[in-house]
Amino acid sequence: MTKDKVFQLNQTAVEKLAEEYGTPLLVLSLDQVKANYDCLKKYIPRLRIFYAMKANPNPEILKAMAEIGSSFDVASAGEIRTLNEMGVSGERLIYANPVKLGAGFQACRDCGVTKMTFDSASEIEKMQKELPGATVLLRLRIDNSSALVDLNKKFGAGRERAVELMLKAKEAGLDMAGIAFHVGSQVINSDPYLNALDVAREVFEEAKEAGLDLRILDIGGGFPIPTPSMKFNLPEMLKQISARLDEDFPGIDIWAEPGRYICGTAVNLITSVIGVTERGGQPWYFLDDGLYGTFSGVIFDQWDFKLISFKEGDERVAATFAGPSCDSLDIMFRGRMTVPLEVGDLLLVPSCGAYTSASATTFNGFSKAQFVVWEEVNA
Repeated sequence: MTKDKVFQLNQTAVEKLAEEYGTPLLVLSLDQVKANYDCLKKYIPRLRIFYAMKANPNPEILKAMAEIGSSFDVASAGEIRTLNEMGVSGERLIYANPVKLGAGFQACRDCGVTKMTFDSASEIEKMQKELPGATVLLRLRIDNSSALVDLNKKFGAGRERAVELMLKAKEAGLDMAGIAFHVGSQVINSDPYLNALDVAREVFEEAKEAGLDLRILDIGGGFPIPTPSMKFNLPEMLKQISARLDEDFPGIDIWAEPGRYICGTAVNLITSVIGVTERGGQPWYFLDDGLYGTFSGVIFDQWDFKLISFKEGDERVAATFAGPSCDSLDIMFRGRMTVPLEVGDLLLVPSCGAYTSASATTFNGFSKAQFVVWEEVNA
């Protein structure tokens, strides 16, 4: 697989895999995971990548990322301990949840995690008590209304309080090391990053005047993956960000916390039509995966999944697609154009590796979709 190619199964592979493993089936390409990692490192060479494992904590992905040298963004005791059990050193983790639990601090102490973020005075008091001397980054709030998911409504300190909070952290005996920000999800051009870097540069300068020697800048995540409705030039975008970092932050350690970008394009779902009916003059197709499973991203990630059928024919109908559970909420799409389908037909859902299986449940007794690793060389 070339580094600029997105993993997508062909009809032969879909049929072969469905016959061998059944459906619903999540098909993972570790080659794509590694290619995505390499792309970020190629265009922003100074970048230290902390994979945001909340996007997809599949053990195979975590293992692959650990082996290629990635660090990890963790948000809970469970994530910290999972990586520790895999042999990942705490030095490679940042506890990037700005509001931390006691169990999380305990996991940090047990597993050697000393890096974390904060955005409030109350968190400084907790860190001072639970992990004295921790290396901390202040998370700044960065407004970006164009993001698919706005990650600054819940987290981030206001620009006007930045130096005050950092001085307080230093006075508390913490290693006040730098600034973190996140411009939101699926950002398709460099402008939000460049605007955030302008703010960060001003804060760095004010911090220096106040006697703080910051050495780390964490630019978060938000790097986009392809969708039918979004067009962007990722290499150019990354090159512009890299150039600004070199210009304004020489000698500063540059970190990032990509999640979706690393795993989003690395997984395909194969799902089957298990029921067909008609309501209100429109066909309804019931699938063996739904909102409580892999399609949970429809609700929690505001994601519009692409459905691919390999059936031939020019006829297209507007249809409703629903999941297998006995819950009327379990409807993924209404009015989705498709060729007419029958029970047993297979559908391919590409680019569904992020915020899908990670937020899936076993509601109503339905199992989560099985994972299998598959590369193009197997096709």
